[in-house]
Amino acid sequence: MSESSLQRFVGDETSMISDLKPYPTYKDSRLPWLEEVPEHWNLIPNRALIRKRKILVGDHHTECDLLSLTKEGVIVRDVESGKGKFSADMGTSQEVRAGDLIFCFFDIPETPRTVGLSHHNGMITGAYTVFECSDPVISTFFELFYKAMDDRKLLSPLYSGLRNTIPPTLFLGIKTPVPPHAEQATIVRFLDHMDRRIRRNILAKQKLIKLLEEYKQVIIHRAVTRGLDPTVPLKPSGVEWLGEIPEDWAFLRGKFYFQEIDKRSATGKEELLSVSHITGVTPRSQKNINMFKAESYIGYKLCNPGQIVVNTMWAWMAAIGVSRYHGIVSSSYHTYDQINKHNFHNDFLDLLLRSTLYKINYAMNSTGITSSRLRLYPEDFLNIRFLCPPMGEQEAIICWLKCMIGDLDIAKERLNGEIALLKEYRTRLISDVVTGKLDVRGIELPADEDAEVPTELSELLDDDITPDDCEIPEDEIPAEAD
Repeated sequence: MSESSLQRFVGDETSMISDLKPYPTYKDSRLPWLEEVPEHWNLIPNRALIRKRKILVGDHHTECDLLSLTKEGVIVRDVESGKGKFSADMGTSQEVRAGDLIFCFFDIPETPRTVGLSHHNGMITGAYTVFECSDPVISTFFELFYKAMDDRKLLSPLYSGLRNTIPPTLFLGIKTPVPPHAEQATIVRFLDHMDRRIRRNILAKQKLIKLLEEYKQVIIHRAVTRGLDPTVPLKPSGVEWLGEIPEDWAFLRGKFYFQEIDKRSATGKEELLSVSHITGVTPRSQKNINMFKAESYIGYKLCNPGQIVVNTMWAWMAAIGVSRYHGIVSSSYHTYDQINKHNFHNDFLDLLLRSTLYKINYAMNSTGITSSRLRLYPEDFLNIRFLCPPMGEQEAIICWLKCMIGDLDIAKERLNGEIALLKEYRTRLISDVVTGKLDVRGIELPADEDAEVPTELSELLDDDITPDDCEIPEDEIPAEAD
């Protein structure tokens, strides 16, 4: 990242960062993942810094918060929401105390985050390895160092077996480059300050993206429910949730437009497709989702261009769309064909299905106790009434919307690019500082270094990832994890 770009992103910190220089002298680290470290840093076996602990919570699990290791750190799971996977026997979870370090030591190349420092008391599944450390400065530096290693998956020389596992005993035997205690505290304080500055900047851009998306949805909603001519004669739709509609638009139940299709893959070799409330139907290979893959996709549902795909359990969030691809989708999804191909233009139908109005409709017509347990089944989907303008008007609406929302999408793409650069810069800065490539001693931090980052940031990041994407199934726990 250039200095001018950095100035635009983090402002006042540019001159401070530009003052960072390497240490005067270095020595060979003798570690396969790190060539050299500052000469005065010590190489200390991990067993001298941390201690493995495994205490099962047993019958006390009802008194403990359930924790999860995510890209954003160790978080408290919302058990009441029902989102994500849960162990059948919570008593087999292990105790976690605030200040403990949590590692995931298997499937490391595919795991989104393999290390985190817990700031919560609670419990976590036995898939993870818990270490305790009595010194908060050491534990924070330790987390930062191994996050840097994790970001570039540099510990690959330690992997073993088909599951790319690091045995805890082996990890305790390797050495970590450790600066003097006072220098550790300086490094932790500096990186905490920079992280807060960058995260606040990311939050501002995330909020702007959210506003642009809301504005885009307002434009789409107006176009697909009223058309482009504000003077067109209207008629009652017959339903309270919609009101009046253009008098020459059809408005029939889905069963008159669509029919369910259930054809299965015999080989499971077709392109795997994902159905998201943000991107609609897209190839999974184009999405940044880290999930444990199924052993076989035989029996998954076939999907062809022009077919509607409904993510049954996330339809209430508008996880639905018209496919542009040949491929397969989960057998728990539902696919539909148009009965008459001349009723809807595929692009118009995709916009209509994922509009705010129909998102509300899916929630109203789904069955389940809580939002996370809502399911939109075919009989309910086909009972929903759908707007159908004349084909010529659909084509005019599509053309107009492409012009109107094109600039909004360009602006969102630019902001997302800037966020990616900020994250990349933060990752590189942390790595360079904790591995001794840059010396932060003597750096004076601004007075606002203790300013908190708004909690909304964690709610805005990774919005396209469902809870199931981040959980480790109980049957995926290898023997080495114990």
